[in-house]
Amino acid sequence: MRPALLTAYRNTVYRAAGIECRIGRRTDAMDRLLVEHGVRQAVFVTAFNPLSRAMPPGWNRRMQARLAEALRRRRVLPGNGRWRRWSEAHALVFGDPRPIRRMAMRFRQNAVVVVRLRHPIRLAILV
Repeated sequence: MRPALLTAYRNTVYRAAGIECRIGRRTDAMDRLLVEHGVRQAVFVTAFNPLSRAMPPGWNRRMQARLAEALRRRRVLPGNGRWRRWSEAHALVFGDPRPIRRMAMRFRQNAVVVVRLRHPIRLAILV
């Protein structure tokens, strides 16, 4: 992964349920959210801009809707990722990250953000 892209991922603020998450940091509020949902892990995933190539807004919305359909049987909260003027819709999916990683690869994503109870948030590179 290009260094500039890796920097962008690491500087992005990921949000769900009003909770801000950053790569490499632990968040008490996210730990509480995981406990409330009875899980130890969750994953931020998106279908926007596959392989970090900017796509038109309508295309991104359609792909995100397809992702939402694929996630319909899972516990999911809407989220987003923002850095500078860049913003993408995300889903925070509760539970085991492995099937979500596979799904993200199907949607041609470079990485997902993994949240684990009482651990720093980490970037999981897929490509």
